[in-house]
Amino acid sequence: MPPATDAEGGTGKLLPLPRAIAVPPGAAPRSSVPSVRYDLAVSGMGEQTPDDGVPGDDGPREIFERGGASWYGIQFHQRKTASGERFDMTALTAAHKTLPFNTRVCVRSLVNGSEVLVRINDRGPYAAGRVIDLSRAAADRIGLTGLGIKQVALSIVDREGMRCGGLPVEAGDASAPVAAAAVQQRAKSPVPARRKVVVPPRRRK
Repeated sequence: MPPATDAEGGTGKLLPLPRAIAVPPGAAPRSSVPSVRYDLAVSGMGEQTPDDGVPGDDGPREIFERGGASWYGIQFHQRKTASGERFDMTALTAAHKTLPFNTRVCVRSLVNGSEVLVRINDRGPYAAGRVIDLSRAAADRIGLTGLGIKQVALSIVDREGMRCGGLPVEAGDASAPVAAAAVQQRAKSPVPARRKVVVPPRRRK
C-alpha cells in the first residue's frame, strides 16, 4: 500500500493521525457494544431456592437438627447395624449419632422440599458436616441418590397426628420390625462359657 500523502500529493510526507476518531456530526457510531445487566444473571438453571421451613399444611413441628445427609446401600445390605438388626437398604431407616433407636424422624430436603419418614436403627455418620445417613430407599424418596450429600432438616415425630410429607403419621409407620426384637433379645442373652478340655502331657518313651 503506498504511503498517504497530503492533499496536493507532491511531498510524499505522512499525514499525522487525528487525536480523536473523526465521526461526522449526527452520524451513528461505527460500532456499539450492548450493555449487560449482570444482576439479572441466574446460576443453576432449574434449581429451586432452598426451603428452610416446615410446610404450612403439616402443622406445628420443630426442627431438631440441620446439616448434610448421605446414604448407604448395597455394600452394607444385610450387615448388622448398631441396634442388632440387619440393615435393609429397601427399608425406610437411617443412622444417627445420638438419637435413640426406633426414634421416628421426618427428614426434609432443603433442596427440593421433599420429605420422608425414617426410623433410627444405626449409628453414624461420623464425617464432618453430616447429621444423618439414610438407607437407599429413604434417599430415593427425597431425590438424594442423584445429588450426593445435600442439606436436610430433621424433625422428631413423637406425637400421634403429626404429619410428614403432607400425610398424617400412623402408629405403625416406620416402626421396628417384629424380628428386630428377637435379634436384640438374642444379643443380650448370655453366651455359655466354653468347656475347658484338659489334655494330658505326652509321655516320653
